[in-house]
Amino acid sequence: MRFPIDIPFVQRLGFELLSMGEGEAELAVTVDESLLNSFGVAHGGLVMTLLDVAMAHAARSVGSAQDAARSAAPAGETASVVTIEMKTSFMRPGEGRLVAQGKLLHRTATLAFCEGRVRGAQGDLCAHATATFKYLRALPTAARGMKTPTGHLVGPGSD
Repeated sequence: MRFPIDIPFVQRLGFELLSMGEGEAELAVTVDESLLNSFGVAHGGLVMTLLDVAMAHAARSVGSAQDAARSAAPAGETASVVTIEMKTSFMRPGEGRLVAQGKLLHRTATLAFCEGRVRGAQGDLCAHATATFKYLRALPTAARGMKTPTGHLVGPGSD
């Protein structure tokens, strides 16, 4: 399954979107040497990113026209979310193929409250997280042609 939006970092890590819909999402990654920590298991940053992306996709998976209006996304488009806070607990090392499930627990007009779990190749729980996401149309970044504090235009159309 294809990710609904392009996230270069997620592509570089090799994440796969297995399912997404109705407030849930499932992702996977196969841990190779480039994703290990000094103990030879999945780096905690990889596990946290997998949880973050799974929960964010669960938050953006609610797609009715009413939901899109509430989430500031135009009808027919996937809502964009940014992580406001995230708490992660690690239970055991991640090895082999890791599968993450994200679930939307509650949402308001602007916020999504989610939880996620990562399981290892044997099905054992490796990590659990909770997070809060904010629904946005876009971020005010240089890539959108924003002005610097000194008034210079940066991004598309600038020199």
